[in-house]
Order: sequence, then structure tokens, then C-alpha cells
Amino acid sequence: MKKNILILLLALVSIGMNAQTALPKVYNESIDPIKQIEQAVSKASGSKKNIIVQLGGNWCIWCLRFADFITKDADIKACIDTNYEYIHVNIPRRGTPQYEAAAPLQKRLNNAGRFGYPVLVVLSPSGKVLHIQDSSFLESGNSYDQAKVLRFLKNWTPEAVNK
Repeated sequence: MKKNILILLLALVSIGMNAQTALPKVYNESIDPIKQIEQAVSKASGSKKNIIVQLGGNWCIWCLRFADFITKDADIKACIDTNYEYIHVNIPRRGTPQYEAAAPLQKRLNNAGRFGYPVLVVLSPSGKVLHIQDSSFLESGNSYDQAKVLRFLKNWTPEAVNK
């Protein structure tokens, strides 16, 4: 009996771990992150959109959850498509040599990683950091709260910032 319970628990843990890793990977680890930001700035300057940098990595379940959440909600997706150039910028896991090598990226984004990951950095069309959003304030249970995310997005649109 104890053996069956143990097997069942192990199976449930395995299923839970597989469900977490089933989210699509959105961070391209081979792109130079500074160049990626420069490309978004170039694109945004022509479109008069602000930029959101979602800083995180494929190693971060909350980063993948947020990426998944914003693509599945029609209102959030519409707000992003209308007002932002949205990019996922990879940052290596803390405590690794690669993380230490990412110091220029952290400096470029005003040390946004101090809030944990994912962290959302709003840039002006010229690339100036306007706001750093700690994503934990947008969470609800094991996901994110639509009203909180929309409030954040609407407060940092070009129209809202330039009033």
C-alpha cells in the first residue's frame, strides 16, 4: 500500500514538472541582448511605440508563464500590439559566470534584475528607461491578474506618458 502511494506521488510530481516545462520557450539565448534592445529602439522610433523588455530566461517558470499569459488574453495582446514593441531579453541564471558577464545589460536597464524575474522594463521610443515593473505585483495565484497587467500596460502607453 505504501509503495503504491509513493509511486502515485512520484507520478503526480513528474506530471507537474512536465506541465511546467510544456510552456513555449520565448527567450533566444543566442542573440546579443544589447543589440536586441537597439533593434527594438530602431523599430519603435519609427512607429512611435514604447518598448517593453521582458527580462528573464527560459530557466524561469514565471517568465514563461507571463509570456504565455499575455499572448492568450485578447485585451492584453491588443494593448501590447497597439502601444508597444515587446521583446523577451535573455538574462542568464543568477550565480553563473554568464550572469556576471551580463553586467552591461543590467547597467543598460538600470539594474532591473534587482526586482527578480521576470521584470518588465518600459523604454521610450528613443530607448530611455521610463519604468521598471516588478512582475510579482501583477501575480495572482500561479498566474497573473488580467486587471493588474492591463492597468500597468495602460499607464505606460505613449499616450499616457506624453499627456
